[in-house]
Amino acid sequence: MKVLITDEISQEGLQPLLDDPRVAVDVRLGLPVEELHQIIGGYEAIITRSGTRIDTALLEHAASLKIVARAGVGIDNVDVESASNKGIIVVNAPFGNVNSAAEHTMAILLSLCRNVTVANASLKGGDWKRAPFTGSELKGKTIGVIGLGKVGGRVARRSKAFEAEVITCDPYISEKRAEDFGVKLVSLDDIVRYSDIITVHTPLNQETRGMISGDHFERMKDGVIVVNCARGGIIEEAAMLAALESGKVAGAAFDVWSEEPPSSEVLKKLIGHPRMLVTPHLGANTFEAQKNVAVDVSREIINYLDGRPMENAVNIPKFDPDLMDHMKPFMGLVSKIGEFVAQLAPPNPAKAIFAYNGKIARYDCAPLTVCGLAALLNRQTEQEVNMVNARLVAKTMGLAVEEVRTTESESFSSLVTVTVETPEGRRTIAGTLFEGIPKIVKMRDFQTDFTPEEHMLVISYADRPGLLGKIGTILGEASVNIGNMSLGRRAKAGEAMVVLSLDTPADEATLDRIAKAVDSHFIKAVQMR
Repeated sequence: MKVLITDEISQEGLQPLLDDPRVAVDVRLGLPVEELHQIIGGYEAIITRSGTRIDTALLEHAASLKIVARAGVGIDNVDVESASNKGIIVVNAPFGNVNSAAEHTMAILLSLCRNVTVANASLKGGDWKRAPFTGSELKGKTIGVIGLGKVGGRVARRSKAFEAEVITCDPYISEKRAEDFGVKLVSLDDIVRYSDIITVHTPLNQETRGMISGDHFERMKDGVIVVNCARGGIIEEAAMLAALESGKVAGAAFDVWSEEPPSSEVLKKLIGHPRMLVTPHLGANTFEAQKNVAVDVSREIINYLDGRPMENAVNIPKFDPDLMDHMKPFMGLVSKIGEFVAQLAPPNPAKAIFAYNGKIARYDCAPLTVCGLAALLNRQTEQEVNMVNARLVAKTMGLAVEEVRTTESESFSSLVTVTVETPEGRRTIAGTLFEGIPKIVKMRDFQTDFTPEEHMLVISYADRPGLLGKIGTILGEASVNIGNMSLGRRAKAGEAMVVLSLDTPADEATLDRIAKAVDSHFIKAVQMR
C-alpha cells in the first residue's frame, strides 16, 4: 500500500507503517493543490492534519484511494460525504489526546486553586507577597464532572486521587459505568447545586451548546469554581462573565472558546477578568498527544490491511453487495427506530435489545443490529458512531447489546423491535416496512401506524373527551401545523398515546402549555435527521 503524508506528522508515531513491509510511505509536505491532484491517483491512503483539504475535487483524482486518515480529532477539512460516496473510509484519532486533555484540566484547575499564575507574575515583578495568594485544596471538595467519557473519566479518577468527592452527570452511561470509576451518578441539577468545582467534558452539539446557562449559575454554591477544557460554547460565556463579576463564581479556568481566536467584546472581557485563568486551546498540545494521534491512524491503516475492524472510522465501509441489497431497506428501518427510541428513553441506558421476527429473522441480522445501535448512540458521543465502531462505543459506555431472532410473527411478515432498558424503565419501539417505507407499528404496548418524519411529538395522557382538540388548538396558536396523527390507546377512557408529525418544531413554551392542558403523563419532541 502506498501512503501519502501531506502534513507534519510525528515520525515516531508513524513507526507502525514504517515497520510494515507492505506499506510504502511518501512524505510530500506543502504541495500545491494542482500538484496534489496530479499525484493522488497513485496512492491508496493519505494521512493529513488540518493543512490539507480533502474535498470533492481532490477525491475525483483519487482513483486508487481507500483511506483518508486525519491525525487528530476534527475532520472539518475532509468532505466525508464525498469520500463515502466513493467508498473511501475516513478515520480520525479521537482518543490520542485524551490523557493530554485530562492532565491539562487538572493543570489549570490546580493552578487556579493555588493562584500559580498570579503569584508567578507577582514574584517575577519583584514583589514578595504570600498572603494575597492563599489557595484552596482539592481534598474534601465535591467535584462535579459533567460527561464521563474518555477525558471526563480520567479527570474523575485523578480528582479522587486528590481525595475529593466526585459526582458525575452523563445521561448516556449506565450506573455500572459510574460505579467502575468509583463516582456517584447524579442529575445535572445536583451537579449544579452541590459541587464546589464543576468541570465539563462533553462534545459540543445541539444538546450541549449552552448547557450551563445563567439559570444554572444562580443555583450554584457561592464561591464555586468552573472549568472548561472541552469545547467552547458548552458554558454560556456571557453568563460566565456575569457570574464572575457578581462574585457568585470564585474563579474559572478555560482552555476553549466559542470563537477561536476570540475577538468579541464578551470574550475579551472574560479572558481579561482577574479571576479567570486562561490558555489558548492547549488541551491536546503535548508531544505525546501528537505522537499518539499518529500512532492511532497508522494502526488503523494496518487494521485495514489485515482485514480487522477499524475502531475510529467516521463513515460506513461497503458491505458485501448481496447482503447490502437484501438488508438495505431494513437498515433504514432499524436506523429510524434507533434514532427515535434514543430520544424517548430515560437516561443512563444499561441494555439495548434488538429483536427480529418473521422472514427477516431467517438471515444474519448482525448488520441490522450494528446499524440500529449506531443510530441509537450517534447522538450521545463526541466520536462519530457508525457500523464499524458501534459495538466498541457501546462497550465503552457500559451498554449491553442483545440480539434476538425468531421466525414467528403474529401480525407482520417481518418486524424489527428495539428495546432500551434503563434504571427508570424500558422503552420499546417496533417497526416494519410497507412497500419499502419504514413504519412504526408499536410503542410500548400501544398500537401505532406512522412514518417517522423530521419533526415529531409524542404525548401520553389519560384519554378524555376534547383533549385532542386542545392539543391541536395550542399548536395552531403557536403556528405549528400538524401533518399526520397516530392515536393508540389501551381501552376506552384509558391511557392514550398520540404521535404527531409537525411541519415545524414546537418550542418548549408550547410543549409546557400542552402538558398542562391535557395533564400529560409524558411529552417529548423528537427531531429526526
